[in-house]
Amino acid sequence: MGQVTLIGTRLAEPGEQFVYHGEASGCEGCPYRSQCLNLSEGVKYEVTSVRDNAQVLDCAMHDGGVTAVEVEPASVRANVSARNAYAGSKVSLEGPCPHTECPSHEFCEPDGVDFDDERRIDEIVGEPPHDHCMLDRDLTLVEFAPDEN
Repeated sequence: MGQVTLIGTRLAEPGEQFVYHGEASGCEGCPYRSQCLNLSEGVKYEVTSVRDNAQVLDCAMHDGGVTAVEVEPASVRANVSARNAYAGSKVSLEGPCPHTECPSHEFCEPDGVDFDDERRIDEIVGEPPHDHCMLDRDLTLVEFAPDEN
């Protein structure tokens, strides 16, 4: 069973993924704080189920309100150095990339992984979506295991 939390009704669909960024300014004084602010900051989560018959509660941050869901940490696809890429190894991202137009940018700077995080590779996916890395990095696309925090 996953962890129960409250999220905006627009995100409350099984399979929906999001990165939890912590408390927002509108959360101060909310009676539901303990049910909403119970995830780990910076971790990518996936909604595994929406609670049956859950109430929609008013929320200062979500215009459609919030509802109860179960979530689990999600895996993350990322580009890592090809020389260290094998299933089971722990690696970090190569570092920031200013080339936002590159088809690999979302994998070089994936949501839910910091540059100083060391993450376990669950699976080697293969070649990254770009034809040539503009920073001359030799990269492989991998699937990181869900965050262990």
